[in-house]
Amino acid sequence: MRNFSSMLEQQANRTMELSEWEQRWQENRTGFHQLEVHKMLQNNYDKVVNGRSGVRFFFPLCGKAVDMKWLADLGHSVVGVEISEMAIRQFFQENNLTYSEESVPSIPGNTEKSISLYQCDLFSFSSSVAGQFGAIWDRGSLVAINPKDRDRYAALILSLMAADCRYLLDTFLYNPDLYEGPPFFVPDEQVLSLFGSSCTVELLQSEDALNDKWRNWGLDSMIENVHLITLKAPK
Repeated sequence: MRNFSSMLEQQANRTMELSEWEQRWQENRTGFHQLEVHKMLQNNYDKVVNGRSGVRFFFPLCGKAVDMKWLADLGHSVVGVEISEMAIRQFFQENNLTYSEESVPSIPGNTEKSISLYQCDLFSFSSSVAGQFGAIWDRGSLVAINPKDRDRYAALILSLMAADCRYLLDTFLYNPDLYEGPPFFVPDEQVLSLFGSSCTVELLQSEDALNDKWRNWGLDSMIENVHLITLKAPK
């Protein structure tokens, strides 16, 4: 059996430009969008919230995820980052929320009560824009960024984590020889290599996610994993 390093090499040079993601929204090629709240978030909600109320959630590469409205309705606040203006507009329209524009450190923000979405390259975002967060829901973000940018991505996420942050990370395991991504193959070993030095990484849930969509893409297996990542106490 091949080790995870050799499997990662299969997609190491795969890149998608930001313009390609914007084009997907323009052409309605958004099979990654889910109409219902993600079941992995629902199943592990209590572990993420951990008894807290009014938690600030961060959504990297948020799209128009209905999860944001769900969390806001539960009394939390949400900050999301998305490159597509169309996705942001559709989120507000489809959820009957008011769309407005304001300038926040040169990054356009769109705010409705407890939901603020920023249209920008994720790597242009930082804690200087919106502070740090008590929770992060990463569904479709780490698995969507170009594999060569993962170290940079992890550094950004860590910089956005408050001391009590609980980071819920969704990843996929499949044979990268059969599909070039995205979503990209992210093995558990790489999750540990990205976050394990400064965080505790716990696998909360692992499910067989193979369906007709993945089969049509040539895959014969698909495992979806959810990890809970928390900062280690300083020594």
